[in-house]
Amino acid sequence: MAETCACIIARIEDLARERGLSLQVMLVGSAARSTWLSGDHDLDIFLGVPLGDDLGFALEIARLIAPDHEEKYAEHAYVHARMDGFEVDLVPCYLVEDAARLLSAVDRTPFHTKYVGSRIIGREDDVLLLKQFMKGVNVYGSELKVGGFSGYLAELLVLCYGSFAGVLQAASAWRPGQRLDLEGQGIERHGEPLIVVDPVDPGRNVAAALTLDRMLLFAGAARSFLAEPKLDFFFPPPRAPLSDEELIALLNARGTMPILLEFAAPDVVEDVLYPQLRKAEGSIKALIERSGFSMLRSDVSTYRDRAVLLFEMQVWQLSIARARIGPPAWEAEHLARFLAAHPRPLFGPYIANGKVVVEEARRYTSARDLLAAKIANLSLGKHLAASIRDGHNIYAGYELLGIKDEGFRIFLAQYFRAKFPIG
Repeated sequence: MAETCACIIARIEDLARERGLSLQVMLVGSAARSTWLSGDHDLDIFLGVPLGDDLGFALEIARLIAPDHEEKYAEHAYVHARMDGFEVDLVPCYLVEDAARLLSAVDRTPFHTKYVGSRIIGREDDVLLLKQFMKGVNVYGSELKVGGFSGYLAELLVLCYGSFAGVLQAASAWRPGQRLDLEGQGIERHGEPLIVVDPVDPGRNVAAALTLDRMLLFAGAARSFLAEPKLDFFFPPPRAPLSDEELIALLNARGTMPILLEFAAPDVVEDVLYPQLRKAEGSIKALIERSGFSMLRSDVSTYRDRAVLLFEMQVWQLSIARARIGPPAWEAEHLARFLAAHPRPLFGPYIANGKVVVEEARRYTSARDLLAAKIANLSLGKHLAASIRDGHNIYAGYELLGIKDEGFRIFLAQYFRAKFPIG
């Protein structure tokens, strides 16, 4: 890894000199701080330009260094490429002198590297243990797909509590609203479950991406591990895909009805895709439940080039007849409007508990039919709506057996057989 980094940095510096450009090339992130997990092949190399210069020159050099690249965009464009077996991000940034005067979020990263690098010496193994533990219990990663702990946050926790064991001891007692401030300079109020004041930018919460559920899952896993340490916390057995026989047995045992919406995943980064998947999940859940059906649980995922939303129904079929409860029988004006809106009931009107009631026919008695009819009218997010319009499939119950993809079957195994260490 060190040899690859040195080679890439040297090539960037040589190219910058040839073009008369002033660049400060920096390896940042965990690779720069010796807190890099084995098997993690991500390298972040920043191309710093002086204030007033154009980031476009640094971006052009990044393109030349990695001709076979993918251009991505956060607050501004950067280059992603595979080089010598590593996933490398080449990111232009400004060389600001004060983290309080950032021009973009990436300008903060070199300050993080400097802050942690000067303090983490001697505690690198504790950070590695903590990161692997978080990875093993599925709370590692601040991307929106996970909503967990970033590598920088893990490092700050070790600095705060002194060791891997110290972090677990403290976290086992965490409650929502826990606040940590290493430098004692944070004054901003934050409403997230965990607040960790960024020591280089006191107005920022390093744990802003951490969800309440991931925070509490980590706390529960910490308690479980301290009570009974096991290697499985760090390296859980790989999840095997569900076979047809296993899926049939699970569906029979649960007595629920899974309904799956499947379509082509839009070609966007995960931090754009997953919020839209969650938004669509919420919209569909609201539609289904306000129509009288009952849902047990739901989840979203992607595999290969497909996206799926899974809804496990407790009540998926309803009677044709449904009751519409109107106003109190003595409110003549409201009653007239109610009766006019329901002119041909199956039965009624009648009075029950002082209110006028009519019984009418449902338009949709099946949750699957409801979803099929209404999916195009829901709020799904720009990219998802376009993809679903281009074509989608709805599967119910044993029809899921028709999807043989291994990635999808692993998702089902995680959904139906997940066991969380929350002692």
